[in-house]
Amino acid sequence: MTPVLLKGGVLAERLFASLKTEVMQLRKISGKVPCLANIRIGQNFSVALYEKAQKKRAEDIGISYRGYHLGDNATQEQVERLIHRLNQDKTVSGIILQVPLPKQLDPKRTVYAIHPQKDVEGIHPENLGKAILGKEEYGSCTAIAIMDLLKAYKVSLYGKEAVIVGSSDIVGKPASLMLVDSFATTTICHIATTERGNLERHVRRAEILVVAAGKPHLIKGRWIHKGAVVIDVGINKYHGRLVGDVEFEEAKKRSSYITPVPGGVGPLVPAVLMRKLVASFRRRLENHEL
Repeated sequence: MTPVLLKGGVLAERLFASLKTEVMQLRKISGKVPCLANIRIGQNFSVALYEKAQKKRAEDIGISYRGYHLGDNATQEQVERLIHRLNQDKTVSGIILQVPLPKQLDPKRTVYAIHPQKDVEGIHPENLGKAILGKEEYGSCTAIAIMDLLKAYKVSLYGKEAVIVGSSDIVGKPASLMLVDSFATTTICHIATTERGNLERHVRRAEILVVAAGKPHLIKGRWIHKGAVVIDVGINKYHGRLVGDVEFEEAKKRSSYITPVPGGVGPLVPAVLMRKLVASFRRRLENHEL
């Protein structure tokens, strides 16, 4: 079986071209452009890659970009003080907080400090609530990118058995809600699933498999259901190269659609982020809040 490779790059380039034109129009109308504030705390390989992609793309399409990098020992008070300052700054259209955070920081408290209108990552409870109610555009960028990719390749979800490996607030949980909204029968697997020895059993029945665990080759290729659609969100440095959470070469033999790593979901995530940022800027401009 030769699967269709689900490549997000082509979709991303189309979206970036459209956004570049829109940003130029907004500049002509208002004399202003959207501004993205990125907060990174400590060192993380995957986060650094994502941040680099954000900065380059923002500059390419005319969006103002500000990077804030705090050390591994940053305190809760320091981080919240920075977020509060950016919330109050009218020139900042959106804030993204890179995760995972160092252990001394409370992830939920830190995320909740971001004003919902500036939460372009889509992980504030108010925005998650909107996503649950069907307003997908307010949801997580990665989850939206997954759904955009499936829609672009016309993958049928109705009634399919969908399994998500990873229960994070950024990918697993919001992706599950969006899949349910598309009438897929959805299961989330997490650390307890693995500890009970049930991960393989769930993966084997998945017609739609989304993996976002951050562990190289966690999902064995032989586990893949024949004809499954495999969305591998993981990106890991492994023996000097980038790999996903799924054994790609083996999984490719059994799947009907599969994302390569790199080059699958990854390129589309910054594009979705910028789309949300520009939409937020436009809403605030129309509401005379700028």
